[in-house]
Amino acid sequence: MQVFKFGGASVKDASGVKNLTEVLRRFKGEKLVVVVSAMGKTTNALERLLDAWYYKSSDVSPLLQEIKEYHFTILDSLFPDKKNSIYTDIANTFVEIEWTIEDEPQRDYDFEYDQVVSVGELLSTKIVSAYLKEQGIENLWKDVRDFLQTDNTYREGKVQWELTESLAKDQLLPFFKENPQGIILTQGFIGGTSENFTTTLGREGSDYSASIIAFVLEATCVTIWKDVPGVLNADPKWFDDTVMIEQLSYHDAIELAYYGASVIHPKTIKPLQNKHIPLYVKSFIQPDSGGTTINSIESAVPIPSFIFKMNQVLISIKPRDFSFIVEENLSDIFRLFAKHKVKINVMQNSAVSFSVTIDDHEKNVTELVEELKQNFYVLYNNNLELVTIRHYDQPTIDRLLFNKEVLLELKTRNTVQMVVKNL
Repeated sequence: MQVFKFGGASVKDASGVKNLTEVLRRFKGEKLVVVVSAMGKTTNALERLLDAWYYKSSDVSPLLQEIKEYHFTILDSLFPDKKNSIYTDIANTFVEIEWTIEDEPQRDYDFEYDQVVSVGELLSTKIVSAYLKEQGIENLWKDVRDFLQTDNTYREGKVQWELTESLAKDQLLPFFKENPQGIILTQGFIGGTSENFTTTLGREGSDYSASIIAFVLEATCVTIWKDVPGVLNADPKWFDDTVMIEQLSYHDAIELAYYGASVIHPKTIKPLQNKHIPLYVKSFIQPDSGGTTINSIESAVPIPSFIFKMNQVLISIKPRDFSFIVEENLSDIFRLFAKHKVKINVMQNSAVSFSVTIDDHEKNVTELVEELKQNFYVLYNNNLELVTIRHYDQPTIDRLLFNKEVLLELKTRNTVQMVVKNL
């Protein structure tokens, strides 16, 4: 059994859904669990809808209408028969959102986020499943929330591994026993709780969903289908001469994902490594191309990799009594970061200060800084860049630092990270 994952870019329009169908035809006769993300930029659109409703910042009606029109336009291009039951199914799914936003928010933002934004995956998988059947490819649409169980940490659901494995085997394996060449279609990004609420696994978490399913069902491999030929050594937006990395070890892949390489979700690799399940990153545009293989084999000649994170904030924290930064201070600081759910990209400790770099778009940064100021002096620099080079050399560093000032640098044997500002 194999697990496939298709991201939002692969199903952003009707032609994308048709292309996904042709990719699956190539694997006729294989047992497949297919994980699909929300279509295109639907998650972003649902986040805007949620914010307008939760914060009463704007009218929700046009935002919801835009999401509806986007999905029904795709439906109209895929299904010539407008009486197809998928139209009713999608309309009923939108009714669930309408019921939610007709009322006042009942819980905190993170809870409401998961109940609203998760609908994107339900919409996309229902459409894809119906189209596959229309094209003669039988499949079972499965609500992932029935078996992928998490705790109630909303927006960052922590997987209940033993329960998830038990439920997944009970609910999915009988289908494959009766359908040795069957396809199960399910959602990425989302899970469920024991109270039947929806959780999400973190932004861009569909890769992780595929990894979880592969782990609990002991799949032979996972393939992530992308709009790039494989894992590149840099973002083409920043570099013209990118190179595809044909072979990556689990360790190198974890490092790249941790430092911010957008092609793989950071949590994806470890479950696969634990069961020696290979991961392939391939192009849905050129499905016959080799792509990138991620397994336990170390690359003979490591290729330098470059990761840029824009819109960074450097925060320097100092005790008010001018004492040293000690364990008690660090404990208090980390507790506040955890409380406000702000992720640290880089941190550096000195005798009298503790510096961290975070994403500037974090909603909770302002509240975090205000609470830090109650016990510490806090200095703040924004509009910065975080540059990470894996397998670096000095000439490469010098080239990248042209016209830039380094505010913070961390260097290990294989990796250098620099927080910089443009001069």
